[in-house]
This record gives sequence, C-alpha cells and structure tokens, in this order.
Amino acid sequence: MTQQDIDSTEAPLIEHLIELRTRLIRSLLGFAVAFVICFLLASQIFNILLVPYERAAGDISGIRMIYTAPQEYFFTQLKIGLFGGLFLAFPVIATQIYMFVAPGLYKNERKAFLPFLVATPILFLMGAALVYFLVMPLAMSFFLSMEQAGTDGQMAIQLEARVSEYLSLIMTLIFAFGLCFQLPVLLTLLARAGLASSAGLRAKRKYAIVGIFAIAAVLTPPDPVSQLGLAFPTLLLYEISILSVSLVEKKRAEEEARRDAELGV
Repeated sequence: MTQQDIDSTEAPLIEHLIELRTRLIRSLLGFAVAFVICFLLASQIFNILLVPYERAAGDISGIRMIYTAPQEYFFTQLKIGLFGGLFLAFPVIATQIYMFVAPGLYKNERKAFLPFLVATPILFLMGAALVYFLVMPLAMSFFLSMEQAGTDGQMAIQLEARVSEYLSLIMTLIFAFGLCFQLPVLLTLLARAGLASSAGLRAKRKYAIVGIFAIAAVLTPPDPVSQLGLAFPTLLLYEISILSVSLVEKKRAEEEARRDAELGV
C-alpha cells in the first residue's frame, strides 16, 4: 500500500470520528438537559411514582415513607434525575445513532430500520404502563397484606418503606418489563439477519417458557404477583414474535420470487 492509499483511508476515518464525536456530544447535551429538568422536578416525579402505593393502601392517612440517612433522599432525587433524563433523552439519543449509521445503509435498509426505532420506545412504554397501572399496585397490595394489627398479646407489624428502596423497586420493575417487551424487536431483527426462524421459535417454545419464568424470577422481587405479571405478558410477546418472524420470512420469500422472476430463473 502506497503512502497515497494510506492518506486516502485516513481522511474518511477522521471524518467518521468527527461525525461520531458530534453525535455523542449532541446525545450528551440532550441527556444533560433532560437530567436537569427531571432533577428539578424530582419531588413531583416521585409523588407520581407513589400513586401505585397509594392505590394499594387505599387510605393514605396512616402511612408514610422514611429515609434513614441524611443524604438518602438527595441521592434518591439524583437517581430520579438520571432515570428520567435517560428516558426523556432516548428519542434524541436514538435519532443521533440513526443519523450516524444511516449514511452507511441502503435505502431499503433504512426503511427496514425505522420501524424498529419507533417500536422500541413504544414497547418500553407499554411495559412501564403495565407496571404502573397493574403490577405495582398488586405487588404493593401483596406486601401490605403481611402487616399485622396490634392486639393485647400481639405486637403491631407495619410497613414503613424507605424512599430509596421504593424507588429501586419500581424502577427495577419498569426496566425489567421495558426490556422484556423488546422481545419482538430482538427476534424480528434476528430473523432479518437469518439467525432466527418461526419454525425454530415454535420448536423451542417449551424451552422459552422455562427461560421466561426463570428470567422473571431473577428480574423481579421474590413475590408471585410481579413474577407472574412479567412472565405471562412475555409469553404473549413470544407468540407475537413468532408471527412477526413469519411475516419477515413471507416478505423475504416474496422478494426472492420477484427477483428470480426478473432474472428469468
């Protein structure tokens, strides 16, 4: 390779690195702005996250939340800022990623990539909504049912949740459900890459069922409500993924048939 060839390859590399730096800076700026907004509104956001607890408790006049270290609630608000900032900045980050990789894709590849870019946050929101409106209230009802009323010969046992532990619980569930709801996107992408097939997914259904319940047991707290609440929707998403992969295979077969017809094969 001559010096001229080396110089010609260095120029595109430097251009790509400059483009990557620009996209990273824009993504970080978007995240920083979203983080500041969420941190300033951390108390209001935390009160919104408390709604499932309040729904489970019914009468909130007799319950309270505590923090046991001076800095605990501050760090809780900091986590809310980080989680909320990442959530709000996701469209910016995803757009920057797409704009970086799009020039290297063919037109049909860009069209195929866009639906997955749109489906990812929608599916994550569906998983988060399931946690917020159904799973978390049921889980908190289960935990609160373990309280013990005080009597003459029996001490009262009441839940006084820490703000950091409650935030950790609900955010863990939101991220667990949000990630598991990406199953159709993941399997469909694997099908497009030729690494998965609808027949293979059907044949491995029994192993998938065992794996899904095992993952649900690891990602959720040790209570049956949240574990089943994650496992059953994920099983449904697995079946939807099989249908999605079947559509991908059907479309690929149609394209191959049309290409063969054009070539006169």
